[in-house]
Amino acid sequence: MDNYDVVVIGGGPGGYVAAIRCAQLGMKTACVEKWQDNKGKTVLGGTCLNVGCIPSKALLDSSHHFENITSHAKDHGITIENAQMDVGKMLKRKDKIVKILTMGVAGLFKKHHITLLEGTGSLKSNNEIEITSIDGKNQSVSAKSIIIATGSVPATLPPAPVDNDLIVDSTGALDFSEVPESLGVIGAGVIGLELGSVWRRLGSNVTVIEALEEFMPAADHDIASAAEKELIKQGLNIQLGAKMTACENKNGKVKVQYEQNGESHDLKVDKLIVAIGRKPNTDGLHAEQAGLKLDDRGFIETDGQCRTNLDNVYAIGDVIHGPMLAHKAMEEGVAVAELIDGQKPDFSHDNIPWVVYTWPEIAWVGKTEHQLKEEGRHIRVGNFPFMATGRARAMNETSGLIKMIGDAETDELLGVHIFGPNASELISEAVLARSFEGSTEDIARTVHAHPTLSEAMHEAALSVDGRTLHL
Repeated sequence: MDNYDVVVIGGGPGGYVAAIRCAQLGMKTACVEKWQDNKGKTVLGGTCLNVGCIPSKALLDSSHHFENITSHAKDHGITIENAQMDVGKMLKRKDKIVKILTMGVAGLFKKHHITLLEGTGSLKSNNEIEITSIDGKNQSVSAKSIIIATGSVPATLPPAPVDNDLIVDSTGALDFSEVPESLGVIGAGVIGLELGSVWRRLGSNVTVIEALEEFMPAADHDIASAAEKELIKQGLNIQLGAKMTACENKNGKVKVQYEQNGESHDLKVDKLIVAIGRKPNTDGLHAEQAGLKLDDRGFIETDGQCRTNLDNVYAIGDVIHGPMLAHKAMEEGVAVAELIDGQKPDFSHDNIPWVVYTWPEIAWVGKTEHQLKEEGRHIRVGNFPFMATGRARAMNETSGLIKMIGDAETDELLGVHIFGPNASELISEAVLARSFEGSTEDIARTVHAHPTLSEAMHEAALSVDGRTLHL
């Protein structure tokens, strides 16, 4: 039996980063991974690199270029006639990006002398892992410490069984061979809005069915309201308070039935995406036999430092509670590696940024206004619209705003919420400020280059104190 200092189960963002950090710290490290590409080769990167964050952003970028050419280029004095999208080439570009990045992770494993163990890993004890290869052969390895990073899988919806032909999950929605004339999306969460936006930009008539009455309830109300209006204006047909009751494949179409306001509705579409969220991937771990505690939703129970109830067994990423975000998993991976090394890492879930890659983008960190009011906090709020910034005007990207919230007494930066161009990049300033327990005044006193989109962040901070300069 081979022996290691650390074995990581799962080679997604959390797992491969944890393995790299362990190796950097001098530990003999192995990583178990079962993901295979379409040629039967084991690849690293997990859902994020293979069928999640990276390929979806590649399609979002391609479709964004296409929409700019067909709908907005004329505003810049550019005339382009008969622009067409070659879906096949778009998908090949997406696949090439995925291949480059997954090969890059494999190169990092080689650089850091990390052993890749191909197959499915399950717990035999708190220091032994059984690995079942694709051909069914078993082998066991031992480790002083084990890190579980098995990620998540798409949640299922019984009335809409996924066949990845007409009814698809988030993976199937990345590989449509042609633009569907009509597309239904079940779920107005991050995945549903992003994938719906991709195919709408390319010409599909998209209807989004969401069971909740409120649009994006996790986001700040002002940001969610602005985003909803803009996405509807762009062409997404968003139906809230709509509960899907049944669907059937009929004559090459999908007939969807849903209830809304006490009435029954029918929707016929060429394709249906089921995007109702994700669930922890703990099947196959043999958790019960090993004595690993799971909660009633299948998440692995951990303490505040990713320790499970089993000695020397840790869990990170989507498989434990907290936001299902790749960057959260990565930072947990680093923290656990350093914890195993005897260090005292400090990692706060309060400063994890959220991003939705619609256009304009949505991003936030910290708490929302309604959360803070429910807590009884006394706050001051500042807002600044992108339309009042020179750079946004020059870019013809004037939709959206930045909202900043500070404590009324101490001016502590409690939350920053953005709906606007490049929000995913702008939010990092707020994350850094909060990490240093900064105030809104700290951002207000920081010189921001002109003309930039980040000036809206500066002005939002000034707005908290009622002293905006350009509004």
